[in-house]
Amino acid sequence: MSAETAVKDVTQVKAGADAGRRVRWSPGRIGMLLVALALVAVWLVPLAWAVATSLKPEGETTTTPLKWIGSTITFDAYREVWKSGDIGQWMFNSAYISIMTTLLTVVLCAMAAYGFSRTEFRGRKALYGLVLAGIMVPPQVLMAPLFAEMVSMGLVDTYWGVILPQVAVPAMVFILVKFFDGVPRELEEAAFVDGAGRWRVFWTVVMPLSRPVLAAVAIFTFISTWNNFLWPFLVTTDPNGMTLPVGLVNVQSSYGLRYAQMMASVVIAGLPLLVVFALFQRQIVRGVAHTGLAGQ
Repeated sequence: MSAETAVKDVTQVKAGADAGRRVRWSPGRIGMLLVALALVAVWLVPLAWAVATSLKPEGETTTTPLKWIGSTITFDAYREVWKSGDIGQWMFNSAYISIMTTLLTVVLCAMAAYGFSRTEFRGRKALYGLVLAGIMVPPQVLMAPLFAEMVSMGLVDTYWGVILPQVAVPAMVFILVKFFDGVPRELEEAAFVDGAGRWRVFWTVVMPLSRPVLAAVAIFTFISTWNNFLWPFLVTTDPNGMTLPVGLVNVQSSYGLRYAQMMASVVIAGLPLLVVFALFQRQIVRGVAHTGLAGQ
């Protein structure tokens, strides 16, 4: 084979590969793209409006007709919010509470889910049904008894008073049970043959295999804990113990309704979550995909 013939063959192979990768814009694909763009706009336009409003002078936030950009771009709203409250302390409180809640939720829900998935005991189905029934109970219904319990335990205005009521999440137990049901039992049986006990099998075999779904559960828990306002608002009265959403609302209420500062508070509170999602979006998608496959 001559060199010229070899070059032609390679060129044809590359052309065929490029043609295989070429996207065919069918009407269905175009429709899906338009729907996706519409959903992106629904999510991004409010965020863009919040950022644009936070950068306007306060006097231009309510002018009509509404304008996206003010006469000048200013960071006065961010400076006022930062000076009006202890943002650094509130952010630390939110980070500590969210991280500890996430760790405890992942460990406790994984242990409970593994017990429901792999062990047989009397009343198992009834107890699992009771856990699933907790998904249908609105969290607001439990606020009064939980607050009374925290008062009796002396945990009001403490980190643990905010953390402990949030670590038992029936929905996460359900997700993990569905995933564990899809893990091949042969892997555990091989470990049992080698002399491993149930506890060792859980930590050395099942947990490493469950990293995608555990990552998804951890991220969802972190986001919901960071955004949680009602429970931290009820159980904390000391400004030094407030989470970021609670502290920012107190700053807004003490100075009246100022739209630029309100939007600056929203941006400050949401920025860490955007960073977390940007860093771990692949784990979220993998976790959801693995969970869906396990439930089929």
